[in-house]
Amino acid sequence: MSGAARRATRGLLPLLLVGNAAMYALYVGVPGVLLALHIEAIDPAGKVANFGLVSGVSAVFATVFNPVAGALSDRSGRRNPWILAGGLLAVPVMLLLGSVDTVLLVAIAWCLGQAVMNVYQAALTSVVPDRVPLTARGRASAAVGLGLPVGTTAGALLGAAFADDYRTGYLVFGVIVAAAAALFSGLAREERLPARAPMPVRAQVAAFGSALRAHDFRWAFIGRALLILGYFSVAGFQLYILKDHTVLPAGMAAEEAVAVLMPVNAVAMAVSTVLGGWLSDRFDRRKLFVGASALLASIALLVPAVSTSWTAMLVFSVVNGLGFGCYMAVDTALVTMVLPKAEDAARDMGVLNVANAGPQIVAPFLASVIVSVGSGYTPLFLVAAALSVLGALAVRPIRTVS
Repeated sequence: MSGAARRATRGLLPLLLVGNAAMYALYVGVPGVLLALHIEAIDPAGKVANFGLVSGVSAVFATVFNPVAGALSDRSGRRNPWILAGGLLAVPVMLLLGSVDTVLLVAIAWCLGQAVMNVYQAALTSVVPDRVPLTARGRASAAVGLGLPVGTTAGALLGAAFADDYRTGYLVFGVIVAAAAALFSGLAREERLPARAPMPVRAQVAAFGSALRAHDFRWAFIGRALLILGYFSVAGFQLYILKDHTVLPAGMAAEEAVAVLMPVNAVAMAVSTVLGGWLSDRFDRRKLFVGASALLASIALLVPAVSTSWTAMLVFSVVNGLGFGCYMAVDTALVTMVLPKAEDAARDMGVLNVANAGPQIVAPFLASVIVSVGSGYTPLFLVAAALSVLGALAVRPIRTVS
């Protein structure tokens, strides 16, 4: 890597960290805390079913908008304007979300939130394959991955801080994303890529599917989808798990428990993200780290399955953070190495992000059914652990990356 490229990459990494941290802060603080409390306040008895419904339907918008926005940014040859537009639109959408008071209107508003946030996310995730040399993908992916623990911690703490005033909390998260988008688009210089010619709608749909015909990309997609399905089946219901499954210390509210667990999880995640990205670069062994970290995440899910204690949840947070942090850092690097075509990077990363958003459609429905049929959250942890094991095994058939 040339000196100029190295300097450009160094300047880009902190901006990637900030941009991703802001995104994850909203993704954790809004649906993980504020939205759950909002829905519970509207209908306490039906909170699990209603939350599952709102989360699942809104995830459809995430699934649709992510690859579409990626393809549009490919066609325009720019990423920064899409990052800025998605970030700025988060403010009015969060204002709208805070102003509604029925489950139906909450669902509509959060669908819009998912739409604008996935415009932001699709462009932001395309920056690494666009601007970072292959030899630095692990470090860049670590910077992206580090945004997860930083963002989740900030999201949990802010969510707990605004638990009694979720309307103001929504606005705060919107402003954070807008500020991060303005900072990134203002400081991260980009060279305009060649504009893409418009494609007929049928050809665009076929192009989205063409990425999945590539053997290695398809298995990377499957592995990501399985792990994310298991992760969000549990993570999406964390507040309710703490309220209805975990025996908390005397005097501790579930919102306060979230604010304790997230920093613990984040420290573990930060350590494994940085070490995983660096070690995968050093040893050039992406599949080994991805598979091992997915297996570790499955082990973490067994802990609260066999114990309802607060200690079990703390252990789960640490072990899950170690596994999931390393997985997201190294798997992101792996994926950028199996993209079918460099010129379609944003579109194909958008297709991969269907593996992030798509399981979020299924996860809330799956979780609510398992909790209802299984009479509790223990079966949910066991199913999520099995999905993580399958996600670990899915990287084995990948051929072009060791």
